[in-house]
Amino acid sequence: MPYTRITLTHFLLQEQRRLGGSGAFTSLMNDILTACKMVSHEVNRGALVGNHGVAGTTNVQDEEQKPLDVLANDIFLHMNALGGNYAAMASEELEDVHAVKGSADGKYLLLFDPLDGSSNIDVNISVGSIFSILRLPEGADPKSANAFLQPGVQQICAGYALYGSSTMLVLTTGNGVNGFTLDRDVGMFFLTHPNMTIPADTQEFAINASRARFWEAPVKRYVDECQAGKEGPRGKDFNMRWVASMVAEVHRILVRGGIFMYPADSENMKKGGKLRLMYEANPMSFIVEQAGGGATTGRQRLMEVPPTNLHQRVPVILGSKNEVERLEAYHRDAE
Repeated sequence: MPYTRITLTHFLLQEQRRLGGSGAFTSLMNDILTACKMVSHEVNRGALVGNHGVAGTTNVQDEEQKPLDVLANDIFLHMNALGGNYAAMASEELEDVHAVKGSADGKYLLLFDPLDGSSNIDVNISVGSIFSILRLPEGADPKSANAFLQPGVQQICAGYALYGSSTMLVLTTGNGVNGFTLDRDVGMFFLTHPNMTIPADTQEFAINASRARFWEAPVKRYVDECQAGKEGPRGKDFNMRWVASMVAEVHRILVRGGIFMYPADSENMKKGGKLRLMYEANPMSFIVEQAGGGATTGRQRLMEVPPTNLHQRVPVILGSKNEVERLEAYHRDAE
């Protein structure tokens, strides 16, 4: 019976006691889960209420926005301002910091990608939301981007919501990774995937193969070896996956292992890479490492990359630890 399971709220209270907190952490997390439930509701309504198509606007990344991109961003900004726990927020959809009015006592900073994988909305493939929580540094101005420019190792919590056949919320506070599934009839998240762990070995990889002509030699070597199968140097067959939704890719890896790659290549390196360090790479790296996996640029641990701006892009390779370490070794060999 699902109602013998622990709820996300009770889980957070336990974490609060472990961290020796005052209750603010539970409150700010409840704001996030409420925002995720609201976004899930809008995703599920889809074309019935005109949530498909394009919004006719672009975000700070100069990417075409979907109506749900805009709506999800507004929901996250509004719901997470109500509790007064955040001094400021930063969104992948906004150019600058969003200061929270009336939150002079806010001690936390929130970064989020309100709707990851939104290009999949119209074709009804899983999308999600990603979030990262930092402490406001002592004496820092929360209205300044500098307050947010902390390496990933400084995160106190990271997570994502997956809007698929069911809605799940997966999070870490630095004490392992746990997954919660939304019971829509009750309106609550229940713990369904405790202590999620990524197998160290895998026979599955995810990469956008259409970019093969741009890949660096270490990535091409790795993919060629996987595609060679049993007859190749790896001595086993591999399957390839690509969803174009980082939340869906990482969730699959957490459930059954694998490796996800959006590496540096000759075309995207002009921007530093493809994925955003603060909104995607850092929170997902925190989750993956806490589940026993690895996360790297190919040359450096992702959570140790020093951020230089809110929308910094980086190469991302993460997943099953032995595969990530193999790719790091291939990069060293090529230097």
